[in-house]
Amino acid sequence: MKQILQNLKTGETEVVEVPCPSCPPGHLLIRTVCSVVSQGTERMLVEFGKANWLDKARQQPDKVRMVLDKIKTDGLLPTLDAVRHKLDQPLAMGYCNMGVVMEVGAGVTGFAVGDRVASNGKHAQVVAVPKQLCAKVPDGVSDEAAAFTVLAAIALQGVRLVQPTLGEAVVVTGLGLIGLLTVQLLRAHGCRVLGIDLDPAKLELAKRFGAETVDLSRGEDPLAAASRFSRGRGVDAVVIAASTTSNEPVHQAALMCRKRGRLVLVGVVGLELSRADFYEKELTFQVSCSYGPGRYDPSYEEGGHDYPIGFVRWTEQRNFEAVLDMMADGRLDIAPLITHRFDLSCAQDAYRLLTAGGSLGIVLHYPGPDEQSNDSLQTRYVRLADRLPHAAQPRDRVTLGFVGAGNYASQILIPSFKGTSAVLKTVISAKGVSGVHAGKKHGFEETGTETHSVFADPEIDTVVIATRHESHARYVCQALRAGKHVFVEKPLAITSEELADIETVYREVNAGDAGALLLMVGFNRRFAPHVQKMKALLSSVQGPKTFVMTVNAGAIPLDHWTQDPAVGGGRIIGEACHFIDLERFLVGAPIESVQVMAQGRRGQGPTADQVTMTLRFADGSMGTIHYLSNGHKSFPKERLEVFCAGRILQLDNYRSLRGYGWPGFKRMSLWRQDKGQAACAAAFVEAVRRGQPAPIPFDELVEVTKTTFDIVAALT
Repeated sequence: MKQILQNLKTGETEVVEVPCPSCPPGHLLIRTVCSVVSQGTERMLVEFGKANWLDKARQQPDKVRMVLDKIKTDGLLPTLDAVRHKLDQPLAMGYCNMGVVMEVGAGVTGFAVGDRVASNGKHAQVVAVPKQLCAKVPDGVSDEAAAFTVLAAIALQGVRLVQPTLGEAVVVTGLGLIGLLTVQLLRAHGCRVLGIDLDPAKLELAKRFGAETVDLSRGEDPLAAASRFSRGRGVDAVVIAASTTSNEPVHQAALMCRKRGRLVLVGVVGLELSRADFYEKELTFQVSCSYGPGRYDPSYEEGGHDYPIGFVRWTEQRNFEAVLDMMADGRLDIAPLITHRFDLSCAQDAYRLLTAGGSLGIVLHYPGPDEQSNDSLQTRYVRLADRLPHAAQPRDRVTLGFVGAGNYASQILIPSFKGTSAVLKTVISAKGVSGVHAGKKHGFEETGTETHSVFADPEIDTVVIATRHESHARYVCQALRAGKHVFVEKPLAITSEELADIETVYREVNAGDAGALLLMVGFNRRFAPHVQKMKALLSSVQGPKTFVMTVNAGAIPLDHWTQDPAVGGGRIIGEACHFIDLERFLVGAPIESVQVMAQGRRGQGPTADQVTMTLRFADGSMGTIHYLSNGHKSFPKERLEVFCAGRILQLDNYRSLRGYGWPGFKRMSLWRQDKGQAACAAAFVEAVRRGQPAPIPFDELVEVTKTTFDIVAALT
């Protein structure tokens, strides 16, 4: 299928062949009929992409601060690599989609194959959308009109926050698509509306919808007009739907309002507010959040947990339904808003028009079922490169299948394996876009969206798993049962039951031929050059050692997927395992016991992220890990200190290692941070290729994982 992607580095927009997404539980798979190009969000993204580096920095000063902090901790070169990688990622465009249901995911009710639905799906021939972000289209609503549902819901949410009453005087500043939809919705509420804009064509449309207007291009005074419009009392409310960096729209809106008037920001404007503007009138100011309640709530959108209607009457999905009902009975007129139509194949022309100006509603039309069958659309694989002749391939080659092509996989993990002797055959991503990008960039033969095909492919002998944590154990077991070697990103598992399943399967598939199938976790810090040097130095010291690991982990919101015990396992299981394994490697003796203390309230369990863990090892060594989320970003993220035999080693962020009291060793420094990812991948591939034991013994993987479970249990 074809999808519109944008390059944030250059601003170029292209139509790309990508595999059809799968239909996860709780989702609908939809064949797109038409979609609408957003005049606000998408134009802003295109203009950002076309800007030079300096202008990009000026537009996102908060990101610049993050970059400067990263330079302090990780160094200049890794930071530049991270920035380039971020800008190199293709961005899937669009969020205003209308189509026909092709497949209904498990657990979805109220929808059936063949239903016409509006959703926030991307500009793609096929989209997979959570059920909460879809709404059935009434028979009386045209396909093109239904494609405006999401934009209309954004306008409706702004109007709901205004809480208009019959007969009130309301100003709408900015008469783009959302502004003109807002005018119609306010009129439907029985309000008198005054529209303000610079574009005479948009002002004429506002008049057509029943608004009075102020033409800024002719020098008309909006404050005087608002005073006349409100009979000298001040308007009841202002909806700001403009897009500008200026603070003037908010200042002007405050001056227009009556005492205790309401201001709602739907657009994007400068927000350097004047206290005097709001103080004397006791004005209310609120920023509207997109389509309505539920937006950006993973539990609602991805988890499918609806808000009870008795407590939240208007969710984003119910806002979709409301605007579709208004389209059906004629209170919301979409046809005058459409100025241009393009076929999907001409999408680049549409985006050139978008940035040139002079357009309003741009509708993209997609090939119908008579032009392309559902079967061809649902192709889950895309060929990226021709394979080498078999004669040119060594017998002991390692052929990889990658499951997962997210940020870490595409930036770190895939390049690390690309630098080995392994052949990169297949990369899988859930939605297809990241897989296509990673596949083309790193030379995979093919990309797809169906995970099981990697396990079934007889040419693939090794699987790399880089998905979300809750799927790791399941995929590990599937791969081992399929006779594949496995490299899995940490953690190995997030529950004791999952770990037990892995132990059972691992021992079953290797019964009678120990080590035949390798299982490796990406505990890369063992392989970092500085850590290898520390291991060599410590091997000359007899007796127990003391380790102090300080991890300046940084704060992560509680609603982030890594904090969800059922998805990410929490930060101890999901990340602190790295540091437990690091100390286990340097000590070279089993962990006998663990003691835990957490800052703040008790019973935090997996969500605890200000924790001190003390490990006791069988040789008498002691390791302390301070895993803290309440530090400053400019401080090194990881610092390890080792005390033994009157000597000290201090490692800072895998860039600098200092020795105190070590004969013949004082310092080891690198130009750039090296956490050992490349060496970790190389060691694993070589072990597979040569039929050697795994670089990390299986029993140590299990030991470290069980230790994380013990720590979480102590925090519960």
